[in-house]
Amino acid sequence: MATTNTKSTARLMMAPSVIVLFIWMIVPLALTLWFSTLRYTFYDPATPFVGIENYTYFLTDPRFISAFQNTLILVAGVLAITVIGGTLVALLLDQEFFGQSQVRLLVLAPFFVMPTVAALVWKNMMMNPVYGVIGWLLQSVGLQPINWLTDYPLFSIIIIVAWMWLPFATLIFLTSLQSLAEDQKEAAEMDGAGILSIFFYITLPHMKRAITVVILIQTIFLLSVYAEIFVTTGGGVASSNLPFLIASIISLEGDVGTASAGGIVAVVVANIVSIFLVRLVGKNLEA
Repeated sequence: MATTNTKSTARLMMAPSVIVLFIWMIVPLALTLWFSTLRYTFYDPATPFVGIENYTYFLTDPRFISAFQNTLILVAGVLAITVIGGTLVALLLDQEFFGQSQVRLLVLAPFFVMPTVAALVWKNMMMNPVYGVIGWLLQSVGLQPINWLTDYPLFSIIIIVAWMWLPFATLIFLTSLQSLAEDQKEAAEMDGAGILSIFFYITLPHMKRAITVVILIQTIFLLSVYAEIFVTTGGGVASSNLPFLIASIISLEGDVGTASAGGIVAVVVANIVSIFLVRLVGKNLEA
């Protein structure tokens, strides 16, 4: 059992790391909060204090509503594809077949591709209406190719991001499936249960914790998607999310104050979503 002296020594040894981590986190946040209260641009040396004016301007900007909606659609769309698709792929990979190890490696490979590279591959090799693979497949069956990034920009980005995150969900779900005792399935089969009954009443409840963890982790990262949008569509009302809108305000307009206010808004939104998901995960872990 740890004594008072050992506990104090442990706290003393951890203190430098905790202090450095705290400073590393709090200083950028504090500066962003301070800049959000100033009329601070690249084109005017004066930086008068304006209070919540930047927040009012950002929240009433029509681009904010569109970017906020796109952010929610992007997160929900990718989660739906990765959770459902990851479950189905994990169920297939959990079966015994020839070349199982090689197939698993190939399925997991997209997760290690950098976002910029993945976006370039999909933009030029898959979704290009002239020489893309999807366009060639459509033409081979007598259909007209589709300019995905122009006609369906947000849907295209969802597909690209989901392709990257599907291996992560598959890996977590496959690990969960492999921890499921085969005795339960065998007993259910002996009682006359079908494949769907076994899945919905045995397999899916067993995967509940893995699903909630995947949703939590992916949501945190999906709220900050930027490279895929920048490389493929370059933004715009139809595909811009909150991070891209904030980056555009500071890079194209030079408005540091409004961009900082947008950053604080994005942090608040991310924390609200994270708190909700952490509570959801906590309930599932306790169940």
